[in-house]
Amino acid sequence: MTDQDWLAERFESHRTHLRAVAYRMLGSLTEADDAVQEAWIRLSRTDTSGVDNLRGWLTTVVGRVCLNMLRSRRARREAPLDTHVPDPILSPEAGIDPEQEALLGDSLGLALLAVLETLTPAERVAFVLHDVFAVPFDEIAPIVGRSSPAARQLASRARRRVQGAPVPDTDLDGQWAVVDAFVAASRDGDFERLLAVLDPNVVVRSDGGAARPGLVAVVRGAEAVAASAMSFRRFVETSTRVLVNGIPGGVAWDPDGRPFAVVSLTVAGGRIVSIDVLADPDRLSRLDMHRAAD
Repeated sequence: MTDQDWLAERFESHRTHLRAVAYRMLGSLTEADDAVQEAWIRLSRTDTSGVDNLRGWLTTVVGRVCLNMLRSRRARREAPLDTHVPDPILSPEAGIDPEQEALLGDSLGLALLAVLETLTPAERVAFVLHDVFAVPFDEIAPIVGRSSPAARQLASRARRRVQGAPVPDTDLDGQWAVVDAFVAASRDGDFERLLAVLDPNVVVRSDGGAARPGLVAVVRGAEAVAASAMSFRRFVETSTRVLVNGIPGGVAWDPDGRPFAVVSLTVAGGRIVSIDVLADPDRLSRLDMHRAAD
């Protein structure tokens, strides 16, 4: 085995961890893979003889790469941040596989990722590295170009925002019962039954991308969301149950059998508190939905 082969083998042993770091920072599976690949390129060109903790070294490299990607994205994005739905990870209703479980960790739903999208790039990197992956602030500081106390403040500000994100109920069967009630009420066009399963402050984020600008929207409040649900009930009739980032959701299909949208429903306290809809055809085409929906 050559030195490069040995290095590649060591890198591969950390790939799942690095992809999990990048996905939390970027909310994009494609960009996360790009960030991990960039980390490998940098590793392959670096003398690592003095690196005692390769996992830690790679984690900080991915952090730097992601920070640059977030800053570049923020500079070019024209749409408001709250209309961007992060990439979903789809699994069959029966459950997620070990690789997806490692990628998602604990309760990484689209609602939480959407809150992370509202953070500044530096806040997001500091929070993810410290609060999720326990990287010390002394190591985060040079990544974000701040002092260690300033890096701590970045994570603290991010933490206050993230604490407002809904935490899904732990009982998956109970979540499905609420979602099924919502679907049945939508199908029947029953406004009052819809209100009964929606949290008063429910938020719907819909992202149709450039191809479907009419589906780029944020709807707030149970009555407004119930009215929207009734108007889209024909898509409910064509949906397939799947897990979206480990919580109940569905894939809605158009009459030609193509995916029209991925929907994730966050249930907390026995009511739906958040609905995230990805209807961007370009991004949908990159997802392995048929495998999840089988």
